[in-house]
Amino acid sequence: MNMIVLSDHLTEPNDQSAPAKEEVQAALEIIRRHRAFALDSEMPNREQSLNRTYPDHFAPNDEYKASMPDLQNGPQSLIKGAKTEIQHVGISNFRVPLNWRTREGGEVLLETSVTGSVSLEASKKGINMSRIMRSFYRHADGPFDLVQMSEVLESYLVDLESCDARLQLSFRYPMLKRSLRSNLEGYQYYDVAFEVVQQGTEVTRIVHLDYVYSSTCPCSLELSEHARNTRGQIATPHSQRSVARVSAVIENDRTLWIEDLVELCVAAIPTETQVVVKREDEQAFAELNGSNPIFVEDAVRLICQALDHENGIGDFRVVASHQESLHSHDAVSILTSGPTFRQVSHDPRLFASLVHVG
Repeated sequence: MNMIVLSDHLTEPNDQSAPAKEEVQAALEIIRRHRAFALDSEMPNREQSLNRTYPDHFAPNDEYKASMPDLQNGPQSLIKGAKTEIQHVGISNFRVPLNWRTREGGEVLLETSVTGSVSLEASKKGINMSRIMRSFYRHADGPFDLVQMSEVLESYLVDLESCDARLQLSFRYPMLKRSLRSNLEGYQYYDVAFEVVQQGTEVTRIVHLDYVYSSTCPCSLELSEHARNTRGQIATPHSQRSVARVSAVIENDRTLWIEDLVELCVAAIPTETQVVVKREDEQAFAELNGSNPIFVEDAVRLICQALDHENGIGDFRVVASHQESLHSHDAVSILTSGPTFRQVSHDPRLFASLVHVG
């Protein structure tokens, strides 16, 4: 009969894959805690004896909370899969109302989607996700901007004992816009995201903005004019709703207001979609489009030129999509400056995410 002998020497000296004795002991402790709550053959009537009424007045004390299992902070022996570093782990689309600073010195309360993540060392099982939310709520009362986001990020690093952290806040920002000729006003909403990334001591601050405009095809415009001039044939060039997603790194602690970035885009491509339109505004918009025909290649280059001349903007990326009324497909373009946004592969849903339905 073969016997298995256990000794203090759990592993061979050259067996690098076996867990350390301390890890085994920690894992056994977790198993013991779980076994204490298990329904086994020694307690056949335990299920019948369980309380099935929610204990409204139960208040756990410190000793009780210390006895509760915490698998996310368990030993390395509990890690599943490859024992390797994870670049980002955290929460996405946690929603909260936040007050955002405006260029005029005021504040506007907006529903904000929060994505927060930290890096995870190869030796750690996981993170406590609720700490990200608790860290964020400690800062949620004050008015928000990129500086406030940096303070939240510092809290993440301390609370979750991590080296790198990332925070992205997404919201729809309202701006009052005047019509072209009737002098009426209405609110235009811009999809905006502020992002702060800290890697060690290096902090990167990024602003993302979706700018929606009308693009009239220069080729179609010339062909329409040719039909009018040579054959007296009425013809209209095709134009379509288009989107440019601008992402810019903000350098030297400069404040780039959302209003600044919107005005930069309007100066580069003046055919922004309109909010309130009367007949004189619709005619003006047709004239504006006729004066600014634009291919998708033109769009990214024009915004690139504007960003190049803006102080305090470092690396940037412009992604444009012209959602064609002539073709059953879209015309798209990507232009990057600097290493921050340069990449070989892109999310396959990138261009689909540029569709704005109003």
